Amino acid sequence: MADESTRTTACTGSSLLQPVSEMTNLPLDQVNFVVCQLCALISAFWFRLFLHPSKTSPFIRHVVATVLGLYFALFCFGWYALHFLLQSGLTYGIMILTGVEHMHKYCLVVALSYLSLCQITRVYVFDYGMYSADFTGPMMVITQKITSLAFEIHDGMARKEEHLTAGQKILAIRRMPSLLEYFSYNCNFMGILAGPTCSYNDYIAFIEGKPYRHREQEADKSKTRLGQGEPSPNMEVVRKVATSFFCLLVFLSVCKVFPVERNIEDDFIANTPFYAQVVYLYLSMLTTRPKYYFVWTLADAINNAAGFGFNGYDSNGAPRWDLISNLRILNIELATSFKVFLDNWNIQTVQWLKRVCYERCPYHPTAATFILSAMWHGAYPGYYLTFLTGIVVTLAARAVRHKVRPHFLHSAAHKLLYDVITWAATQIAICYTVVPFVLLSVGPSLKFYRSWYFSLHVICILLAVALPVKPRHLRLKEQQKSCSQDAGLKPLEAAETHSHKEKAS
Repeated sequence: MADESTRTTACTGSSLLQPVSEMTNLPLDQVNFVVCQLCALISAFWFRLFLHPSKTSPFIRHVVATVLGLYFALFCFGWYALHFLLQSGLTYGIMILTGVEHMHKYCLVVALSYLSLCQITRVYVFDYGMYSADFTGPMMVITQKITSLAFEIHDGMARKEEHLTAGQKILAIRRMPSLLEYFSYNCNFMGILAGPTCSYNDYIAFIEGKPYRHREQEADKSKTRLGQGEPSPNMEVVRKVATSFFCLLVFLSVCKVFPVERNIEDDFIANTPFYAQVVYLYLSMLTTRPKYYFVWTLADAINNAAGFGFNGYDSNGAPRWDLISNLRILNIELATSFKVFLDNWNIQTVQWLKRVCYERCPYHPTAATFILSAMWHGAYPGYYLTFLTGIVVTLAARAVRHKVRPHFLHSAAHKLLYDVITWAATQIAICYTVVPFVLLSVGPSLKFYRSWYFSLHVICILLAVALPVKPRHLRLKEQQKSCSQDAGLKPLEAAETHSHKEKAS
C-alpha cells in the first residue's frame, strides 16, 4: 500500500487514470502522458479535417491549438503547467521591452535560467532520481522555441541581409509575433508534451495554410506539384504510430533484461572478461533507446496528423513528412561515426544547438555547444560528465574522419573494412559516453569509468593530439579564401582562352 500511495502522490496531474496505472503497474504520470498523446493524435486528425486553413481563420486555429495544449498540460502536470505560461510570458515581455538588438541574449539567459531553476528544484528539493515524465520536459522544448524565436527575430530585424547565412535568411522573422501567435507556437497541443521544436516560420505557414517552407531549391523541384493539392499524411502517420508502439513493446520486453546498473556491480566487474563487459555495455545501452524512439516517433506522427511536417517531395516524387522529424532509427543504429549518430539523434535539438550556439560562437564552438547542451538537459551531474566526455570523443572522431578516412576510400573493400571498424568503434564510444547520462550520479558514473581505466578518454585525447585538425573558424577562412581565389582566376582563365583563340584564328 505504501508503494501505491507513493506512486499516486508522485504525480501532480490528474488522478483520473489511477486504476489504469495500477492495472499496468506503470507510474501514473507516464500513463497520463501516453493517454494525452493518444488524445492529441485523435485531436490532430480532427484539427486537420474540420479546422483546415481553407475553412477556418488563423485566429481560430491558434486559439484551439493553444487551449488544447494547455488542457493536456494541466491534465499531465497540474498546476506545474503554469510554469509554461510564466516562462513564455516573461520572455515575451523581454522581447517587447529590450528591443531587437539585444533580445536574443537576454532571452537565452532568462529562459535557460528559468528552466535550470525548475530542474534544480525538481531534482534536489522534490524527487532526485525519479526518471519519468516531469514538467521540466515540456519546458525544455519551450526554451528551445523561445530562444530560436529571439535569435530569428534578431536576424530578421536587427542584422543586415548580407551578414546572414543561407539558413538564417530562410528562418529570419521580419515582424514581432502577436501574443496569441507566440503562445500558440510555444504551447500548441501537437508539441507541448514531447515536442519536437520547430521554426516559427514553419509553424505560422502551417497555421495559415501556406505552402511548406519556401526553400528556393525545393520550390523549384515542387513547383509543378504545389498546384496538385496538399498530400495526405495518413499513411505516414500509420507507419509512424506502428513504429512507435513497436518500439514501446521492445522497450517493455527487454529493458529489465539488460539493466544498465549491472555495468557497475562489483561481482560483474570482477568476474566478467573485458570483452563480455563491452558486449553487455552495448546491449544494455541499446535497450534504453526504444523509449526515446517511441516518444519522438509518436510526437512526429501527431504533428503529421495535423498536417504539419510536409517537406516537399523526394527524387521519386513521393511526399516527405520529415520537416520536424526528431530521429532516423536506422541511421542511428548503423552510424559509422560519432557525427552521423548525433546528426540523426534528437535532430531538432541538434539543429537548435547548431543555430543558437555552434554557428554563432567564434571560438571553441564544439565545447560551447556541449556545455549549452548539458545546461539545457538538466541538473543531474551525470549529464555534465556525458557532455564533457562527448567533447573529447567528438574531437577524436573528427580527427580520424579528416586524417584516416581518406586512406580507405581508394577501393570498395577498404571502405567496407573502414565502415565495419568505425561502426563498432562508434557504438562503443556512444555507449561509453552516455552511461553517466543514464546513471545520473557522479559516484556510479566514475565507478564505471574507473572499471574501464578511463580508456576511451585516454585514447580520444591521444588521437586528438596526434591527428590535429584546424579549428572551424580557420577552416572557414581558408575555404572563403580559396573560393575568392577561384573566383578571381576564372576571369583570367577566360581571358587567356579568348586570347589563344584570337591567335589561332
